[in-house]
Amino acid sequence: MIFDEDFVKRIQQAIDSRDIEFLKSFVKPVSQREKKKPFFVSALMVPANRAKFLNKIDELEVDAVIVNLEDGVAKEEKEAALYAAMLFLSHIGQKRPYIVVRVNPIFEGGLREIELLNSVYPDGIRVAKVKGVEDIEDVKTVLDPDIDLHISVETKEAFLELPSFKDMGIAACYLGILDLLADLGISQGVVKISNPTVDYILAKFLTEAKAIGALAVSFVYQDFRRLDEFEEWCRYEKEMGFTSKVAISPDQARIINRIFSIDKNLLQRALYIKKRFEEMQKRGVTGFSDEKYGFIDEPVYKDALNILNQR
Repeated sequence: MIFDEDFVKRIQQAIDSRDIEFLKSFVKPVSQREKKKPFFVSALMVPANRAKFLNKIDELEVDAVIVNLEDGVAKEEKEAALYAAMLFLSHIGQKRPYIVVRVNPIFEGGLREIELLNSVYPDGIRVAKVKGVEDIEDVKTVLDPDIDLHISVETKEAFLELPSFKDMGIAACYLGILDLLADLGISQGVVKISNPTVDYILAKFLTEAKAIGALAVSFVYQDFRRLDEFEEWCRYEKEMGFTSKVAISPDQARIINRIFSIDKNLLQRALYIKKRFEEMQKRGVTGFSDEKYGFIDEPVYKDALNILNQR
């Protein structure tokens, strides 16, 4: 427990009374944190204006936490949520998951939020409602270069323009499928396993995010009570090639961890292939028959590296 349950209310009171000095006194700028690898299997969405959830961050069985300032935070509470997130990040220690702050769209105060958050060094900033290269360039003018850039792909423009984001330093892309469908004028009722439209969206997002060097994070499943169906989606997405998904409850996060975690046998196979290939490569051989795993060549070696990079 870092804060009591009333601390967001106290921040809101200071905002209402325009007591800016009081707000600044709470937030202590931090030195740059130990750099964490921008790869995760499970990421849990946590509202920035709920101390109850923020206080449990270092206890959660997740790889990443997304502190949310956007959807789910009422407009009149967004300023308090921003200062609450800053206050929390300025006090949390190194024993923690990878922490991302999901800011509002840049045309709704997102750039100002990023400027303020720079001083407390979250591991990543996730920008909502990105549309094109210009938006990302605007973000990069204010984002501290030591903080990872994440984007939400939830507009039709971003969905079509994703390949053009190559070489822009994007660490992770998140598929906002419900917002995307709404923007495309397609009913959200198509979100069913094996629906061809959804399959196309998932496959296009996955391959194009990977092609620009970003982690591809699958969509949020909103009904946190239907865990059986959520598990079906996780298995389906894993078969498609996804390695990461966002949860909105600890129960969902546990399912993600169980299904998306790397099988020990697969990991051992990857380690073996890496070692054998690199040994043979030193001898000038990059294609050979192995007693244990058959023919090993460079594509097989690259697949092993991809598996190992997910650890």
